[in-house]
Amino acid sequence: MARRRRAMPTYDLIVEAHMPNLENLKKQAKLILRWHRERHYPVAAQIREHLPRFLNMPDSEILAASFKLSDAQELVARQHGFDSWQAMKAGLLTPSLKVKSSPSKAVLSKATIVSAEPQLFVTDMKRSCEFFREKLGFSLVFSYGKPPYYAQVGRDAVRLNLRCVERPVIESTVRDREELLSVSMTVATADEIKLLFLEFQSAGVAFHQKLKKQPWGARNFVVKDPDANLLLFAGPAS
Repeated sequence: MARRRRAMPTYDLIVEAHMPNLENLKKQAKLILRWHRERHYPVAAQIREHLPRFLNMPDSEILAASFKLSDAQELVARQHGFDSWQAMKAGLLTPSLKVKSSPSKAVLSKATIVSAEPQLFVTDMKRSCEFFREKLGFSLVFSYGKPPYYAQVGRDAVRLNLRCVERPVIESTVRDREELLSVSMTVATADEIKLLFLEFQSAGVAFHQKLKKQPWGARNFVVKDPDANLLLFAGPAS
């Protein structure tokens, strides 16, 4: 039987390009509150980003913490550039602010992309999550579906999304021959790349390429995960 196509979970709440009216903002705050109560992991990232008191908390703690309508309203206000819900309400009543936030006016000259989350295709979600946790020192950020067909793992500033598929997307012989990397991750110093290699080596990780100094001034190695995805880890040579 063909697997039914399922939508991927999203990571960002939709924010209007222009300032919506107060009623829509109230509805948005109530929706955020409901998502928190229902423990939707994607909303945790938005709470952490916009509310300083949640800054250093993992998703699980954010979703378990007390979160009121006033918190959701503050989040909405901060998303629109205000320090508080009251300040935003006052701003909506100020004609000059309404003119500035008109859809025809450019608010920002250029958008800033703040992160990237590579997606790896895996055939066994449980096996892949265990590999990243037990072999590479990552932690499970979230999993989605029953049984899980989508998950995210993270270590330090890195986030990798895992998508379960029925069969390999790329033929392994082609991947190995062409050295088709699935993701590239970096550390800051030459000492760190050596330490990371030794850490993975002691954990029994399979290497496609062991630690090697490259002519362009980098030192790197390549790990092969259970689905033959090639994961590059790199740092400066000296």
